[in-house]
Amino acid sequence: MFRNLKNWCFGALVIFFTTGISTVHAQGEALFKAKCASCHQPHKNSTGPKLFQVRQRWADGGAGEGAIYTWVNNWQNAVASGDPYAVQIQAWSPTAMSQFPDLKKEDIDAIMDWVDSQPDPAAAGADGAAAGDGTAADPAAATEEEGSAGWIWIILGVIFITIILAVGGVRRQLKFAAAENDGEEVNDQLTYAEELKAWAWKYRLYVGLASLVLVIGFVVSLFLGLYSIGTVEEYQPSQPIAFPHAIHTGTNGIDCKYCHNSVTKSKSAGLPTVNVCMNCHKQVNGRTPAQQEQIAKIYEAAGWDPAGSGKYTGKTKPIVWNKVHVLPDHVYFNHSQHVVVGGVDCKQCHGDMTKQTEAVKVQPVSELNKIEGNIPLTKTTMTMGWCIECHKEKEISTGSLDSKNDGYYNEIHRRLMKDKKLYEKYLEDGKVSVAELGGWECAKCHY
Repeated sequence: MFRNLKNWCFGALVIFFTTGISTVHAQGEALFKAKCASCHQPHKNSTGPKLFQVRQRWADGGAGEGAIYTWVNNWQNAVASGDPYAVQIQAWSPTAMSQFPDLKKEDIDAIMDWVDSQPDPAAAGADGAAAGDGTAADPAAATEEEGSAGWIWIILGVIFITIILAVGGVRRQLKFAAAENDGEEVNDQLTYAEELKAWAWKYRLYVGLASLVLVIGFVVSLFLGLYSIGTVEEYQPSQPIAFPHAIHTGTNGIDCKYCHNSVTKSKSAGLPTVNVCMNCHKQVNGRTPAQQEQIAKIYEAAGWDPAGSGKYTGKTKPIVWNKVHVLPDHVYFNHSQHVVVGGVDCKQCHGDMTKQTEAVKVQPVSELNKIEGNIPLTKTTMTMGWCIECHKEKEISTGSLDSKNDGYYNEIHRRLMKDKKLYEKYLEDGKVSVAELGGWECAKCHY
């Protein structure tokens, strides 16, 4: 079984490259779901055009070499370069495409390779695939196929373990043969465990140092992993309606407070009622089929029949939105306190919604720091450290509190004047911060 080592090596290489291809395939799927799925589908036009064989379509349309990669990184640069196909695609949809400068050429190819490997559900249906017959058109079959992926990894793991044991056995026999040839005494009755124990004792210094390094590495990794518990950066649940903030707040200039109208007077910013949506969408029903499909869901929720001059039918269907920014039950956060009293702009926590074309998500602190006017922070978004750091950096006033001409802060100013040394200490950096007026007290944020 172990005589032909070349066959074993060849098999191992085949498995290695197969695993590599599977990894690239999985990477392409993950990137598509994270970056593209909110606007694109493989075989159907949505907010953006379908992506199946998009590289070939760009080539057939006369696009220059590498133009599609420039488009994905920054579509404006692709249009500015004068590429004819990029200019043509620009007019395809009124919704501006998001920019992805962080995607490398290999990442884009991985996404498109995965998209091109996806079967067309419409074609499967045209071939007469019946529900429940195990074809790709059957949702149950898709679920079963997804669940079977775990077995593939188990099988590959068993194969790798078999290869390792086989190579180890061959090496052991060759070692015994070489020892006999040299006239050395050979004890072939030792078990693997006994042989390993003897080897470890012989090289006990190196084994001890390696074990110490592994233990320290494990402990450090454990503590770093503990820091990630409860962090929700990049959390982006699916939503019943694809709502592009960029069109509403960016293109149309709708103020955030028009839809989130309780943000200045309530703990919660609130979600707009369907009636608020209908204030505009009685007249605006979308320019593209994708937009009309989403707006039809609003009509269904409101019980609105757009036929003719339009009328309410009385048959409504609530829209169930999925909450994005979820705080623990013991944490207290008041939107009105931050927006009205603190003067905090929405973009400090939620990002620049005028450019948010995908569904709302918890923006990572690295992205929030890129926005002009935001206080640069270092802690992970939506963590306690993030809030504490902001309370330290955010000023209540630049200069003395009475300069705000606010009765509440004038009273605080009057009381602080009784301890001028403390007040002067507060003003050493030219501002009075939230932390200096009790923003770090536990009861401010915890019940």
